[in-house]
Amino acid sequence: MSSTTKDLPLAAEFAPAGYDDWRKLALGVLKGAPFEKLLGKTPDGLPIEPIYPRAINALPVAGRPLGAPWQIVQRVDHPDATEANKQALHDLENGATGLALVFAGSVGGRGFGLPPTQEAIEKALQDVHLDAGIGIELQFAPESCDVVRHLAALIKSRGTDPAACDIRFGIDPIGARAVRGSSPSDWSEIARGVAEVAKNLCAAGFKGPFVVADGRVVHDAGGSEAQELAYVLASAITYLRALEAADIPLDQARSMIYTRLSADADQFLTLAKFRALRLLWARIEQSCGLAPKPLFVAAETAWRMLTQRDPSVNMLRATVATFSAALGGANALAVLPHTLAIGLPDALARRIARNTQLVLLEESNLEKVADPAAGSGGIEALTRELCDAAWTQFQAIEQAGGVFAALAANTIQPKVATTRAARDKAIAKRRDVLTGASEFPNLHEARAAVLDAAPIAAPAYEAKISFEPLAPIRIATPFETLRDKSDAVLARKAARPKVFLANLGSAADFTARATFAKSFFETGGIEAIDTEGFTDAAALASAFKASGAAFACLCSSDKAYAAHAAAAAQALREAGGARIYLAGRPGELEVSLRESGVQEFIFAGSDALALLNEAWQRIEAA
Repeated sequence: MSSTTKDLPLAAEFAPAGYDDWRKLALGVLKGAPFEKLLGKTPDGLPIEPIYPRAINALPVAGRPLGAPWQIVQRVDHPDATEANKQALHDLENGATGLALVFAGSVGGRGFGLPPTQEAIEKALQDVHLDAGIGIELQFAPESCDVVRHLAALIKSRGTDPAACDIRFGIDPIGARAVRGSSPSDWSEIARGVAEVAKNLCAAGFKGPFVVADGRVVHDAGGSEAQELAYVLASAITYLRALEAADIPLDQARSMIYTRLSADADQFLTLAKFRALRLLWARIEQSCGLAPKPLFVAAETAWRMLTQRDPSVNMLRATVATFSAALGGANALAVLPHTLAIGLPDALARRIARNTQLVLLEESNLEKVADPAAGSGGIEALTRELCDAAWTQFQAIEQAGGVFAALAANTIQPKVATTRAARDKAIAKRRDVLTGASEFPNLHEARAAVLDAAPIAAPAYEAKISFEPLAPIRIATPFETLRDKSDAVLARKAARPKVFLANLGSAADFTARATFAKSFFETGGIEAIDTEGFTDAAALASAFKASGAAFACLCSSDKAYAAHAAAAAQALREAGGARIYLAGRPGELEVSLRESGVQEFIFAGSDALALLNEAWQRIEAA
């Protein structure tokens, strides 16, 4: 009797089952379809099996100290430093253990941020005890690098021991240049500046880390997990070389570098990505002749997954992302408030962002187990495959001359663009769902409250080197653009564009496809007018005319379509339907349906965005 059976006596009543038993049952359910139908793929093309056996003898990935909580970081990004200080103190009093000072024009600014002045820093950190175990992180544009000196001066003026402060200075000129697609100087000059600042901070008594390799650059631009990891590795090794070239011992230089990854709502991929980064960095340390030690990994919930529409769903996405990054071993975690894509978040949004972490930490006790994914067959396989894919891409960047040279030569950007295009296609076809934006829209939702603060432009500079930018995106934007058009029509005409749901037969016949069609059209801001079922074409035409809609969509079962769709389509066309759709695949009826007046077919997997854009072209041309 196995130990499992001893622990669970009821298990003795069941015959032992293994992978072969499961596969036999799965093949029976597939009824002749190939087993490969159950396989999935990540954006990097990595296979995802439907089931995995336990990974035997798997070891935990070394991350946070055992049982130690991650740092709960809150963004400090209000353009008014006095207001920013009020927010920061409130956050610290209510559970935050770290603050990210986000300055205007930084990679993570999202249109807002503190002014990069001595006065702003002093005001924002007033009454914040920097030697009391509070983590401070700087996020700034290279043109605002004086904030490093300003913060150091503030600490000196207070008589605070720099070594007692937990500060991550966030120096990352590579990331800023990558996002903007230009640089005012070449890498050799930038490298000397990075090393000089790091040495000066170290000489002043700060323990660091000073320099960050920031994966948000690639993730925000739509890149894959392996691409993000490869970029982080390439950036980190480039900074490591710059520090070593300035006569900083290699062991000390690696302690001056930390990393940041984006955490999104793909739970398993995010978890595996954080684990993979630690393994990859350990491989680099070993290649440098260094004994590996845990890397500091900061996390931020993903910008690209935020939606402006139905923003409350962003809370759910952030919860999954936080859970995944925490279990993946993140040392510090910042949750983007759920309304950030709309404007500067208010106190409620900041509270929710903070409490998302506090609940998982204080009530769910996620920090109590070190690397809980260790031994999970699926997570271990994903981690290993991500390591292999990222290492291959990292080597390609190195062969191109390093990350800065690869960016300048547009080597990295096309690969990210290809991944982004595939992701955009999946969103357009609604294979990847963004609840509230590309699926289950609410045309009558109230706009979320945000603070009254105007966006701030990034500082300008004269570019010496130009290349393709890794510009940040939000994947919901194409659908949101159509919703914005609808809002503009509503404001101008007191009504939205409409589609008449021409439901045929009984509720049992049409409900499923009518529900699908309503969601389909309303994701594009075209309001669906639901109806009772029709069997009489004349009555259908009369109801359509009375609705005031320009478009109509037939909704019913395949059986009802065979009996009524042709006559219904003809009646709708004669009643003035500008565009007649049918919910479902046409099958053998396509020719007769098109002859009767059906022009488009909508179904799961059709290009919803293309069809909705075409509809809007007709609306705007009318």
